[in-house]
Amino acid sequence: MKTCNSLEEVRQEVDAIDDKLVELISQRSLIIRQAAAFKNSVDEVKAEDRIDFIMQRVRHRAIELGISPNMISELFTIMIDEMVETEISELRNKDKF
Repeated sequence: MKTCNSLEEVRQEVDAIDDKLVELISQRSLIIRQAAAFKNSVDEVKAEDRIDFIMQRVRHRAIELGISPNMISELFTIMIDEMVETEISELRNKDKF
């Protein structure tokens, strides 16, 4: 991790990390859209067991890294909820063609 020597440098580093986070979320979204091709129902998309597994895994990783597992849970809940809706749309659209 880089040691910053000014507030401006801290802000530049944060901006660079934010850009990477957005890119990674975009990549995750594109992969999730592909998952719809392998599923046949909304229940398969919602996959509660898989979501529970992801949440436990990311909470554990947050603890390992010394950040708030509650914050990570909230972020992932929002992201997963949105991506589930996107995947449901993809699933419904695949049946139209």
